[in-house]
Amino acid sequence: MTFPVREGPVPSMLDPFGLEVLGREQCLELLATAGFGRIVFTMRGLPAVQPVRFVLAGDAVSFAAPAAGPLFAAASDGVVAFEADAFDPDLEAGWWVTVLGRAHATRRPGHAWPASSADDRWIRLPLDVVSGRRLTR
Repeated sequence: MTFPVREGPVPSMLDPFGLEVLGREQCLELLATAGFGRIVFTMRGLPAVQPVRFVLAGDAVSFAAPAAGPLFAAASDGVVAFEADAFDPDLEAGWWVTVLGRAHATRRPGHAWPASSADDRWIRLPLDVVSGRRLTR
């Protein structure tokens, strides 16, 4: 069986909800434009969400967390989800990217800003599982 050659640009792949599925490189390009996201972790057996400033440094997302806090405890060698997004004011266009994986504490800051407190430690989440979607008008 042969298929005809497609004329013109190849359309983007859409998910069942009509959202554009982003490739890994597109996701990383968008993450590089953001500086604020949310980390999802487990606290006392329940899901918890914490907003964080982050940087995309090489092959990981890095963010600070107070050493005595629940986020640092959960994200230190724990499986977490990270999400960053951007939407226009009327919520008719935008994107979101999710990173899943095992986070690790590091002494090497992966940041472009000073720590918010003296006891901040740095968490590094490798870019092992990356996915994203784009909503367009």
